[in-house]
Amino acid sequence: MTALGRPQFLLQFSEVLVKWRCFFSFLAAKQRKDGVEVLEQKLDLEQLQVPRLGNYFPNENAPICVHMLNFFPFCILFFEQTGQLEPLLSKFTEEEERQMKRMRQRLDVLAKHAVENGVRLMVDAEQTYFQPAISRLTVEMKSIFNRDKAVVFNTYQCYLKEAFDNVSMDVELSRREGWCFGERSRAAEIGYEDLINPEYESTNRMYQRCLDYVLEEIERNKKANVMVASHNLDTVKHTQKVNKKVYFSQLLGMCDQISFPLAQAGFPVYKYVPYGLVNEVIPYLSRRAQENRGIMKGVQMDRELLWKELMH
Repeated sequence: MTALGRPQFLLQFSEVLVKWRCFFSFLAAKQRKDGVEVLEQKLDLEQLQVPRLGNYFPNENAPICVHMLNFFPFCILFFEQTGQLEPLLSKFTEEEERQMKRMRQRLDVLAKHAVENGVRLMVDAEQTYFQPAISRLTVEMKSIFNRDKAVVFNTYQCYLKEAFDNVSMDVELSRREGWCFGERSRAAEIGYEDLINPEYESTNRMYQRCLDYVLEEIERNKKANVMVASHNLDTVKHTQKVNKKVYFSQLLGMCDQISFPLAQAGFPVYKYVPYGLVNEVIPYLSRRAQENRGIMKGVQMDRELLWKELMH
């Protein structure tokens, strides 16, 4: 996604989305709604009224309670200087609006090309400080192009503590708006402590929780799809037992002992091919090797299997 627009714009857009989410969480905590699932956090609008302002939310059709999915229109504050209700979050400048329009146009071209050629468009996750904007734009594309089947897939980083909230909100949004949910979930491959979940096992649990939730949605909506982008043998075995309507993917050159048996069992399996100039691809592959250090025990299995083949 960062190739389709200026990273600085994605960063600014992400900051707006994060502030909006933090504001909702702050109000939820004030109403003692924190500590529950995000879709269960419903704000009582009457408690947000300020008596001296009269009806703070003058819309007669306003709901009694709102949650994060329909909260954005209520991000307003009273400014004594103007005597008006004004947006809490600043609007885009004209230049930022143009950048947003250009990014949407480029995404539209790619998604239409995918539809015309009968392929899927997988939007990869990137740095966490870009990801809110990337996910938001991807969801917009899904609402347009996933009406009949899942064409556009979003990636959910399950090493983040808020991964389940992100998945559950997008699934709920797909139900409300009538489009097909498509997910590409990155498995427990990250080893750094600073990426939210405290340890590898916590990431594993988060991944399986998100995956189980999506698999339940597939049972409910047969057009929903999920791709399990995982090198984790336990995760693959868990998914294999539960559902046949799953796609799997691994990086080319890694975990063939997982890819081949899955393909033989009838699962669609994809090998992810990094493509580009050597000086551009090597840093990416180096980073992926570092990310995978938590599961490097799989290399020993690869060596044992290869040695066994050579000996026979």
